[in-house]
Amino acid sequence: MTEEKKTVVLEILGEKKEYPYGTQYIEIAREYQHTQQYPILLVMADNRLRELHRRAKEDSRISFITMKDTAGYNAYRRSLCLMMLKAIRGILKEEEYQVGIHFVVSAGLYCTLQGNVEVTEEFLQKVKDYMGELVKRAIPIEKRSMDTRDAVKLFHTHGMYDKEKLFRYRRSSKANIYSMDGFEDYYYGYMVMDTSYLDKFDLKKYQEGFVLCFPTRMDPDTVPEFAPVEKLFHVQNNSLKWGDSLDIFSVGDLNDKVVSGHTKELIMIQEAYHEKQIAGIAETIASHPEKKLVMIAGPSSSGKTTFSHRLSTQLSVYGLKPHPIPVDDYFVNREQTPKDENGNYNFECLEAIDRKQFNEDMTRLLAGERVELPTFNFKTGKREYKGKYKQLGKNDILVIEGIHGLNDELSYSLPGESKFKIYISALTQLNVDEHNRIPTTDGRLIRRMVRDARTRGTSASETIAMWPSVRRGEENHIFPYQESADVMFNSALIYELAVLKIYAEPLLFGIDKNAPEYVEAKRLLKFLDYFVPIPADNIPNNSLVREFIGGSCFEV
Repeated sequence: MTEEKKTVVLEILGEKKEYPYGTQYIEIAREYQHTQQYPILLVMADNRLRELHRRAKEDSRISFITMKDTAGYNAYRRSLCLMMLKAIRGILKEEEYQVGIHFVVSAGLYCTLQGNVEVTEEFLQKVKDYMGELVKRAIPIEKRSMDTRDAVKLFHTHGMYDKEKLFRYRRSSKANIYSMDGFEDYYYGYMVMDTSYLDKFDLKKYQEGFVLCFPTRMDPDTVPEFAPVEKLFHVQNNSLKWGDSLDIFSVGDLNDKVVSGHTKELIMIQEAYHEKQIAGIAETIASHPEKKLVMIAGPSSSGKTTFSHRLSTQLSVYGLKPHPIPVDDYFVNREQTPKDENGNYNFECLEAIDRKQFNEDMTRLLAGERVELPTFNFKTGKREYKGKYKQLGKNDILVIEGIHGLNDELSYSLPGESKFKIYISALTQLNVDEHNRIPTTDGRLIRRMVRDARTRGTSASETIAMWPSVRRGEENHIFPYQESADVMFNSALIYELAVLKIYAEPLLFGIDKNAPEYVEAKRLLKFLDYFVPIPADNIPNNSLVREFIGGSCFEV
């Protein structure tokens, strides 16, 4: 600090105000809490996220982050995980055990507890009571920076072996360690100020483990009723167990495979696993000759196009003649596309599709007529007709893929008994470590960023900016229909993020530090830094990941 620098000028809610140099953000948050509907969890200072214990040391524009914001929601969730782990340690003390935090189930995280401990309702009640006491005590969540080598030793001492392995590959010389009343852990992202903020949670016994429940961004005041989606859970759990069978639970495990020279073998095993699943789905369809419409749906960047082509290949083995049809070719022209509340084009809503034309064409095809099908030009935003004709025979079957495929409102005129519904999503089975899951949405965002830059000329900044709208569309138009699927397919490849890293990092580094999307770009860059990169050389040209990085044998 210079001798003259005694104060800082902060612009808050459009007004400039002077504060003593080094004022903690928590003091400012308390002063302005009355302007926010929900508790302030973090602040944004000139496009940089800051935890509330940090201090204002330069003039800046300040905005407040609550659970309605993605960054605030994630901070609440990871802080709650730390508090839960602290409570379990407080109950089990020196017992030998290991907690795994895996994937989203309903509005919560599915967790398992390994060791000489049984997860019972009585045990979970003890954990909840302990967590409630921690909330009342308003225990600070403290952060300290330490040498990475010392962090590795610390994790080994605490029996956090996935973290120990992860940090062996960390290039940064420093690591930030969070602690709560003496309990220490590492987390990928920011935390709330203290435990008093974490007053909304629940624990539910489920399957082989339990679920840590918390509020949603839509309603931060309420923990919703626990309502798991059984089909989706089993797909995720099976993928998790399959990864374990390969001794790959965490990013550190994957990195071990890469540096030990087993990348080619891993790719071959993963691709064979996908092919086996796709072949099984094709066999099921072929055993039901009344099914003439295979409806494939899933959220953005799930690999629907490649999957539909590979499924078509397998259906051909059974003497069927499949015809892949992307619903995207039925987008209305750009100028007719509905807009969201922010004035941006809403490509995810059902109204962005010309349903009338789609149903007319599909009905005529089922009737044996010869039909000219459209192709959508994403660069011009226009639907085009270039002489692409189709006519169905006795053994022909339509393979229709698009985000609305499971919604009968898309195919309202087509007979229900003729439909076979498939839900596809990239349900990442890897964790960063025991306590830091990889959100499925991160994998799909990185996929989309890489693909859109390559095929649509879209910058990473533009992809990140439109992602909230994409996510809202998924919540409204896709996820409500997923349990109606006849089968589910997990398109995530256990090795793919190490491949996508090579393509995504230059795009993310290209985002200006003053751009609104920079905060998200910085987070993703930090995340990708955990991975040892895998070159694409050994990836077959029919792989799902080729849809995003290029080099596919299919038209994608």
